[in-house]
Amino acid sequence: MLIGVQNGGPQLFTMSLQWLELVFLVSPMPCHNLDGTRFDRYHELSQHAFGEKLGLYIVVPQQVIVMLGGNIVYMVIGGASLQKFHDIVCPSCKKIRLTFFIMIFASAQFVLSHLPSFNSISGVSLVAAVMSIGYSTIAWAASAHKGVQENVQYTNTSETTTDLVFNLFNAIGSVAFAYAGHNVVLEIQASIPSTPEKPSKVPMWKGVVVAYIIVAFCYWPVAIIGYWMFGNQVKDNILISLEKPTWMIAMANLFVVFHVIGSYQVFAMPIFDMLESILVKKMNFEPNIILRFVVRNLYVAFTMLVAITFPFFGGLLGFFGGFAVTPTTYFLPCIIWLKIYKPKRFSLSWCINWICIVLGLCIIILAPIGALRNIILEAKTYKFYT
Repeated sequence: MLIGVQNGGPQLFTMSLQWLELVFLVSPMPCHNLDGTRFDRYHELSQHAFGEKLGLYIVVPQQVIVMLGGNIVYMVIGGASLQKFHDIVCPSCKKIRLTFFIMIFASAQFVLSHLPSFNSISGVSLVAAVMSIGYSTIAWAASAHKGVQENVQYTNTSETTTDLVFNLFNAIGSVAFAYAGHNVVLEIQASIPSTPEKPSKVPMWKGVVVAYIIVAFCYWPVAIIGYWMFGNQVKDNILISLEKPTWMIAMANLFVVFHVIGSYQVFAMPIFDMLESILVKKMNFEPNIILRFVVRNLYVAFTMLVAITFPFFGGLLGFFGGFAVTPTTYFLPCIIWLKIYKPKRFSLSWCINWICIVLGLCIIILAPIGALRNIILEAKTYKFYT
C-alpha cells in the first residue's frame, strides 16, 4: 500500500517504526525451536508460554482479526485501484461507482479462494511481490517527474489541536498496518526445513533482512518524494494524487490490483483452513468439496459486503493497524520472549522488550480511537449503497 501519512505526518517516524518492527520481528524466531520441540504456529508458541487454553485464546482471535481486517482493506484497495484505472484509460466513459469495482475485484477472489493450499498460490504471491516493487517505483518516479506542485505546503492541515491529535493517532495505525505480516511469521518459518545443525532461524533471519531492505526500497522513496512533491495535500493512496503520464499511472494502479489479489489470498488461506477445521472437527461436517465451496464463498462475500459498506481506506488502515496488527507485532512477541527466556531485569534485552510493550500498548489504545473518529467523519457525508 502506498500510504501518505495523514496531514503531512513525519516520514522519519514511519521509517523509525518500520525498522523497530524489524528488530522485534525476530523475537519469536529463536522461540521457533525450543528444547527440540518445533512450534510451527504462532498459537502453539503462545500455548507453550501461557498454557493450553489461555495461549490459544490470546493469539488466535487476534490473528483472525488481522487477516479478516487485511482482507477487507484489500477489497477496498482493489476496488479503488480498478476504479482509478478505468477512469484513466477511459475518461469519457460513464462514471461507475466504487461498489461495482469492489464486486469486480471480489469476483477474482471467488475463483482463487478455491485453490487448495498456500503452495497453490505461490505463483500468485510471486506476481504480487513483483507488482509491489513495480507500482512503488512508478509512484515515486511519477511524483518526481511531476515536480513540486504550485503553492505546495508542508504545514499541518488540521484546524484544531483535537484534529491534529486524532489524525496523528490514525496515521500511527496506518503505518502499523502497512508493515503487517508478523502475525504469520512462525507459519512462514515453519515451511523452512530445520535441523539442530541448520536451524530454520538462520535463513529466516536472512530472508527477513532482505525483505525489509526491499520494503524500504519500495516505501521510503514514496514517503519522501511524495510528500516533497505534494506536501500536505497528498492522498492516502498517492496514486490518486497522480494523473500523468497517463499510461504509467494506469499501469501502476493495475499493478496494485494484482498485488492485493495475491495479498488477499495470503491472509485468507489460514482463515479457510481454520473455519473448515472447526466445522469438521467440532461440528462433524463432512470434509468435502461442498463444504469448501460454501465456506470460502461465504467468507469472500462477507469481506466484500463490509468493504462496500465502509470503503474508508484511511480509517480502515488506522483501525485495523492499531487494534489488530499492533498486538501480534509489538506486544505479544515481546511478552512471549520475556516469559520463556526470562532475561535479567534491567538488562538490555529486558529494557528493549518492555519499551516495545509500552509502545505497543499506546498504539493499541490510541490508533483505533483516531481511526474511528475519521471513519465517523467520512460516514457523515457518505451515502451508503448509492
